[in-house]
Amino acid sequence: MILTACTATDPTPSTVTPSVARPPGASQTVTPSAGASPSSDASPTVEPSSDTPPPLALQTVGEDFAAPIGLASAPGGWLIVNEQGGRAVALDPGNGETATALDISDRTASGGERGLLGLVLHPDWPNDDRAFVHYSGSDGGTVLSEFHGSQADGAPPTLDPGSEVVLLTQAQPFGNHNGGQLAFGPDGQLWMALGDGGSGGDPLGSGQDPTTLLGSILRLDVSAAGAYAIPDDNPFADGREGAREVYLFGLRNPWRFSFDAATGQLWIADVGQGAHEEVNRLDPGEAGANLGWNTMEGAHCFQARDCSTDGLVLPVAEYERDVGCSVTGGHVYRGAAIDGLRGWYLMADYCSGWLMGVRSDTDASSVAAPLVLLETDARVSAIGADNRGELYVADLATGRISRIVPGG
Repeated sequence: MILTACTATDPTPSTVTPSVARPPGASQTVTPSAGASPSSDASPTVEPSSDTPPPLALQTVGEDFAAPIGLASAPGGWLIVNEQGGRAVALDPGNGETATALDISDRTASGGERGLLGLVLHPDWPNDDRAFVHYSGSDGGTVLSEFHGSQADGAPPTLDPGSEVVLLTQAQPFGNHNGGQLAFGPDGQLWMALGDGGSGGDPLGSGQDPTTLLGSILRLDVSAAGAYAIPDDNPFADGREGAREVYLFGLRNPWRFSFDAATGQLWIADVGQGAHEEVNRLDPGEAGANLGWNTMEGAHCFQARDCSTDGLVLPVAEYERDVGCSVTGGHVYRGAAIDGLRGWYLMADYCSGWLMGVRSDTDASSVAAPLVLLETDARVSAIGADNRGELYVADLATGRISRIVPGG
């Protein structure tokens, strides 16, 4: 199994956590027959378009993937599905066509929480023919590499496995909590998530140590091929108080982050230790933010009965273990196919299979309760967005990729 949280007992007394709620129809899993991709030509709104989203369903668009754990978008409506073992497969969600985009299984350590963890094409792809890949190397350490490739009109993207240039490596002291997400921000920089290095309870103290890359989200300037530079406005760019690559820290195992296409806000889902799963929302420019782990787990003290939250950014939403055991981060919906869903942040729990949502304009002064939007039996390992803002989920157990569509 991948992505599950550690099961160590929370050493602090529990505090009140809001329970998840269910709108009418949320418990129904409806699977319409596959069809053409929905059109999307409406401009997104910034505010959520409804106080209660409509019923949702999953529509299968691809099957028989081997342990899919990541989804990225490509021109022409293609999705790129990361298989844990080291293969990236291009998928046309309109007709189910597939083609291998990249195969680096010969250099990828796979199993548990290791594997092909992240992939993103350059924003100017295919004019800029580079893609960036985050995977577990043969020794289990983190590798960030650049690959070159191409994509002809209407054809799937392809990347040359022999073109690899390694940009960054990071030793992993344990086999879990590797993070994985890669994404380009609205600022044009490459952002990368790393977990705290693993084990349970963060025994090395990585979360509260900005001098290590572990337990952080990195921000890199990859405008020049073959290397990365440090953006001048990174919070520790001078290297005196933290690692120069680090932009945010205090994370345990950020399993997927994304940027709201309308507001630029950063949404991070951080897998909890043993009691609380959390989602964080940050405004652009919150450089150096400390998200609390392992002083806090969610909005709760972790290491001691009492703790100070001074200087910490607390989650915008969280849920307890009666809902699930491992949060899978998603996206703020900005598509046009589902009326009433625009402006909602969608996420899932890997263990329960529930899809949940939080209004993107939720008041950050209190911790919100996610709303259960759809109960499924899927092992949701990833939620991805295509280039029109429509959302898809990957089911690790069945190898199925599904589009989120209106329910009955």
